[in-house]
Amino acid sequence: MSSLTIFRKVAVAEGVSYLLLLFVAMPIKYLLHFDLVVKYAGWLHGILFIGYAATLIMAWQEQKWKFGKAFLIFLASLLPFVPFLVDKRLKDEQPRNASDIA
Repeated sequence: MSSLTIFRKVAVAEGVSYLLLLFVAMPIKYLLHFDLVVKYAGWLHGILFIGYAATLIMAWQEQKWKFGKAFLIFLASLLPFVPFLVDKRLKDEQPRNASDIA
């Protein structure tokens, strides 16, 4: 499995965790006064964010992207919904290998 395929999977998981943190955990914290939801969702998102950055570096090296492209992909992780757009664009760019089908 290529590092690009791994990165795409981590990017989607990171994007989902960010949305859960913003649109599920935060409202529960402030509306129901249940702080632990944000604590655990934040931990999960933090771990996935680190994974996003690490696998981005691996994909950047493997794919020989220019710095600007890798930097924009990194910035995409900071905005809700944008990691899904990045995944779609990278999927369209990625050559189809039998070992990467998932």
